[in-house]
Amino acid sequence: MLKRTKFRRARAGRRAFPYRTALAIAFFTLGGSQLLHAVAIHGVVTDPLGKPIQGAVVALVDNGRILLSASTNADGIYRLSTASAGRFYVLATGNNFRQLATESFYGAALGSVERDVVLEPATLRESMVVSATGTPLPQAQVSASVTELSRTDFADLHNVTEALRTVPGFSLTTTGERGGVTSLFIRGGNSDDNKILLDGVPLEDIGGTFDFANVATTGIGSAEAYRGPDSVVYGTDAGAGVVAFSTPRGSTPFPSFFYEGDGGNFGTYRNEVQAGGTRNALDYYGAFGDFQTANSVARDKYHDVTSAANLGYALSTATHLRLTARNSDSAEGAPGQFAFTRTPTDQKQADQDIYLSGTLNHSFSDRWLGEAEYGLARKRERFQQFAATGTLDPSGTVYLGKPVTVTGANGYSVSGQVTLGYAGFSSYSDDSASNRDALHVQTSYSWTPHLMGVAGFRYENERGLYFSQSLTRANYDYTLALQGDFGNRLYYTLGGGVEKNGLFGTVGAPHLGASYYLTRPGRGLLQGTRLNFNFSKGYKEPTLGQQAGSLLAFLQENGGSPFVNQYPIHPISAALTRSYDGGIEQSIASERILVKITYFHNEFGNQIESVGPGAVPQLLPQLSAPQQANLEAYLLAADQYGVGIDLNSLAFRAQGAESEVEYSPRTNLFLRGGYTYLDAVVQHSFSTDALAPTFNTASNFGTIPIGVDAPLVGARPFRRPPHTGFVSVTYTGKKWSGVATGAFAGRSDDSTYLGGSDAAGGNSLLLPNRNLDAAYATLNAGATFQATGRVGVYTQLDNVLSQQHISPIGYLSTPMTARGGVRITLGHLAGK
Repeated sequence: MLKRTKFRRARAGRRAFPYRTALAIAFFTLGGSQLLHAVAIHGVVTDPLGKPIQGAVVALVDNGRILLSASTNADGIYRLSTASAGRFYVLATGNNFRQLATESFYGAALGSVERDVVLEPATLRESMVVSATGTPLPQAQVSASVTELSRTDFADLHNVTEALRTVPGFSLTTTGERGGVTSLFIRGGNSDDNKILLDGVPLEDIGGTFDFANVATTGIGSAEAYRGPDSVVYGTDAGAGVVAFSTPRGSTPFPSFFYEGDGGNFGTYRNEVQAGGTRNALDYYGAFGDFQTANSVARDKYHDVTSAANLGYALSTATHLRLTARNSDSAEGAPGQFAFTRTPTDQKQADQDIYLSGTLNHSFSDRWLGEAEYGLARKRERFQQFAATGTLDPSGTVYLGKPVTVTGANGYSVSGQVTLGYAGFSSYSDDSASNRDALHVQTSYSWTPHLMGVAGFRYENERGLYFSQSLTRANYDYTLALQGDFGNRLYYTLGGGVEKNGLFGTVGAPHLGASYYLTRPGRGLLQGTRLNFNFSKGYKEPTLGQQAGSLLAFLQENGGSPFVNQYPIHPISAALTRSYDGGIEQSIASERILVKITYFHNEFGNQIESVGPGAVPQLLPQLSAPQQANLEAYLLAADQYGVGIDLNSLAFRAQGAESEVEYSPRTNLFLRGGYTYLDAVVQHSFSTDALAPTFNTASNFGTIPIGVDAPLVGARPFRRPPHTGFVSVTYTGKKWSGVATGAFAGRSDDSTYLGGSDAAGGNSLLLPNRNLDAAYATLNAGATFQATGRVGVYTQLDNVLSQQHISPIGYLSTPMTARGGVRITLGHLAGK
């Protein structure tokens, strides 16, 4: 059944009237003498499984006042009407259910507004999610693995990274201290296999690459973390999962203002301002944040300035327009692999990211909805090296770092000096750009409360700059899906998507999801047993670098067109994903405890990797032996510098199990914890390492084969630990509130990436890949004391254990940081 809006809990800070007492008051009217009412509000109140709730009390609220209230009938239906046009929200509650308030909406003269309400259990946190199906549905009806993070999860944090660590199946790595490139691996997939959205606008670069280091919590109201391919809904790049952020909306009928500022060690400070409110048909929100730190390593300063806006306007009761915008300007020093060199490089990376969206929603009827969205992304990146660093070797040829001894988590050690640069090549800069304009149109129709169809179309125009080379693509994406339920017990989603990509042509992706309740949730020890199953396929387009470095492009740009026509050689194509997952959820102790266990099995095929020229002929089995020899000779002659050529020649498997427990012993205390086991292995690769492994013959492990730039066949993919987990505790009191989180990861495979990089240009600084990266545990804690109704003080401790090996080998993580500050609130801002 289609749920029309997301809902949020009424905030404890709202004191304009005693809600729970007021909702118990009998039906209140504005006067029976009025025959015509300006606004009629109606809808259905259900539990999370869609079962109508009889006797739920529903109230219409305007400017902090209950205008009228009513009770639902046997079908869960309520009807409210008022003689005054204005901005309202619906407040609802029922026995054993949490009190909920809808987002505010504008009711115009003689308008009819439908607002369905899904009441949550009083003990556990349920929510509406969109990322799984593209339409709002209660989590209890969605078979896919989705975790929602609220504003509370981001409280006091300057960046979203630490909150994302509390999602099962998520593993994040940061190459260095704050501001270092931060990558996300979902269920063993590659870091560019994820769709990242803000208010429906894709944030990732063309081809999926995305850096979470520059996603400040400023202007982030909530996030949905979806695990599994979702190309049916979102098209390309959703091969492993989706992270969908949303911007808050103004909610109060008067301007509200929010400020927080803090400072801490390493020269860190943060300031953030938010403002929002509503006025008749308009709701507005704006935010500005500034974060700066010197970090603990020289030449590693980082700053990020973020601004965000969200404007909504009701053109009529049935038609709504919304505009959102976000801008991020950041710059960081890039000291490199400091643990290997002990000499920070004199480099900087600067980013400017601009995102805009415009959305028009229209209700043709209570059953038929339509939406059109335009999205814009403009991303600029500049990398600069200002001067050579290190010590010039006696020959005057190369610059070297300090003598170091490097020990991996596997116990192997090497000693020497790392090459930092070459004489005569002391300064340079590189600019890149990734631009996208997208139009997405979607319509949904509910034939019955138990069956809905969704159809969508998306057009994307992508343009980018890579090493001064301009590249363009035009993509067309079509989606069709059915979703519904049988008897409010079996829920299903069946759909498919087809994309015609401007680079690789046409590709399709199906999806099937089902969820069945053996027993419905309710009071009792073991009520609410649920089985889930999902099958999906996904795909990812190549990055601009992979397109520019494809075998086809290499031959065309180096006089090899005759080979293209003779053999033939095709353009680089999409990376593909196939995924199965299934699991069980069990509610315990009258829904105070929820346990989830999910098994997943992913196949990542046709993946793109960089291949040496000598390996290319082996990837073309249609060639005769003389043809292979001829092509190899040509490629080796044309590629004098050993630059790799990108091909779809990699495949790996990733299976494992996610487990998660949620527990709410009291209404103001919420605990979460989870553990994920990942078994990932490379099945097929033609990388130079796989064909001819490298050996560090200058060491005492000279017989162990090493993958320098890529894992060997039979080994784990790099930087994907087999063991990850998290714990989270959230407490909300009248004066005190706080959030504490902990995340851990076991050892993972990796490389030092120092092939040919020792003082003699040899491989003496290579270490075996297995378990090279250290295990770690990171702990963060924040607390707030509300001194008055308007003023609060807070402190935030990050990496309390001060572990510096959270980053991959060669990089140092930020030690423990402590910040303290003040928070001032005038009015009230909605969290989402």
